[in-house]
Amino acid sequence: MSDKGKAAVAAHKIHAIVKYPDPVLSRPAEKVTEFNADLVELVAEMFESMYAAQGIGLAAPQIGISKQITVIDVSFKERPEDKLVLINPEISERKGKQFEEEGCLSLPDIREKVHRAAAVTVRAQDEFGEFFEVDGDELLARALQHEIDHLHGVLFIDRLSRLKRDLIYRRIRKLQKNGEW
Repeated sequence: MSDKGKAAVAAHKIHAIVKYPDPVLSRPAEKVTEFNADLVELVAEMFESMYAAQGIGLAAPQIGISKQITVIDVSFKERPEDKLVLINPEISERKGKQFEEEGCLSLPDIREKVHRAAAVTVRAQDEFGEFFEVDGDELLARALQHEIDHLHGVLFIDRLSRLKRDLIYRRIRKLQKNGEW
């Protein structure tokens, strides 16, 4: 790789992913009110951090920043035009039901089936402050709902039965005790 190529790769900081039970994951994030070059840079860093962690979605609280920002790329770099930046997003419509497996970068190696709407419409702003709407179904609908939940301090395990949640908590405590979490 050329020096120029290396510089381009190194241009964006890769943020560490915050793991459960970090308190930033369980509190509602603040609305974004300033749209500037720092925000544009943060969004680029979030995409790079998400890709580095092998994810398809990342919310700012997952990198320790309590702001209503999320990035999603369900194609994982296959279709750059599908990359989504959602700032201050709100779900305006939900349709149907789906029950599919989800995982989370903040809960590594934990996957469970979660009830979600099958299709959603979301109104949000982009990194320049422009409002837009996006419709999603299936995987994109799940990713939108999952990431927007993060912005409200909700993890996918909060949507499981108490029994399943308790089993996961127990597993995490054991991993913590063994220094593996």
